[in-house]
Parts: sequence; structure tokens; C-alpha cells
Amino acid sequence: MSSSDLGQGLSGSPSSLSDEELVGRVLSGQEDLFEVLLRRYQSRVVAHVARMVGSREDAHDLAQEIFLKVFGALDRYNPSYKFSTWLFRIAGNAAIDHLRKRRPRTIPLEAPDADGKMSPLEYKSGDLDPYGELRNLERGSAIARAIADLPPEFRELITLRHFGGLSYEQIAEVKGMPLGTVKNKLFRARAVLKVRLLEELS
Repeated sequence: MSSSDLGQGLSGSPSSLSDEELVGRVLSGQEDLFEVLLRRYQSRVVAHVARMVGSREDAHDLAQEIFLKVFGALDRYNPSYKFSTWLFRIAGNAAIDHLRKRRPRTIPLEAPDADGKMSPLEYKSGDLDPYGELRNLERGSAIARAIADLPPEFRELITLRHFGGLSYEQIAEVKGMPLGTVKNKLFRARAVLKVRLLEELS
């Protein structure tokens, strides 16, 4: 199943359909409409997985596997939940499985942007001098290293909340956890991240 195969015969109108409507049509036999879902979420899935596994190349490979899994499991999707919630749950599980299967790599000094491209993490402030810009770049790299050094579950929660922009409620749906558990784990994840970051910047 390739993007080109899936994309054949698409018109402009399917892109205005909701995720749930698209899933329904795919299940009814219009399988090429899965391309719309693929295009809608591919860059976000790649960026999310890349932050978790620390490699854009691995993230692209995993994203292909994730969308194949999603396509094969569409008949098990419960439309009472958001499709994106279900998708990111599959993506997160795939990333965690990948991390468990390999030894930790060298922590990357770069992190993917919204399009999945790798770029140094920066926290901008206006009109910095060159030394200030370098210091910001170093701080951004330290944050990337500290996040990459977190346990996989904490790393996923931090990524979903602070880079994916998901609400606590959405994270609870993605992870299948009670809302209070999500808030508690995120509190602990931030505490661990703070300690790691202090170690990185010391």
C-alpha cells in the first residue's frame, strides 16, 4: 500500500470530510480515501515519533508501519473516540516498543519541527547578541538531551503535552488513563526533567 496507490482517483472534496467520515468510507470500500488521513496526520506522527525515538530516519520507518497497522485495524476503531486519539495511541505504543527493542542511542542534539525536519531546539527572545543566541541554542540542546534521557513513558507524556499540544483530557484518552493519573505522571515527569536539565546545564 503506497501513497501513490492510495492517492489515485482522489478529488478535492474528500479533504473536507471529518476523520470519522473518512474511516467510514474506507471501511465501506473506498480504500483510496485512506490517503486523505495519511496526508492529514503523517507529518504530526513522524514528528511525535521522532521526539520519542530520537531519530528522524527511524521515525519515518516507524510511521510507515504505524499507518499500515492503522489501515489494517480500521474495523476495530471505535468512532465514539476521536480518530486522532486512537492514531496517536498506536503511534506511541509503536515508539515505546521500538525503544524497548534497542539499546539507547547517543542522545540527539536536534529535534524535529512540526514537519518532521530536524532542527536545533531554540527558545527565542528578541534581539539577542551572538553570545545570547549561542547560549539559547545550548539551552535548547540541553532540553532535547534531558527529554531524550527520560524513561519512555515520561518522554511520551512530555512530548504529547508540550510538543503535541494535547490537553490533559486528550492525553488521558490517548493513553487510556484516568485524568488524575495523567496529571500525576506529568507532574512527576516534569520533576524528573527538571533534575535532568539542571544536570545538563550545570
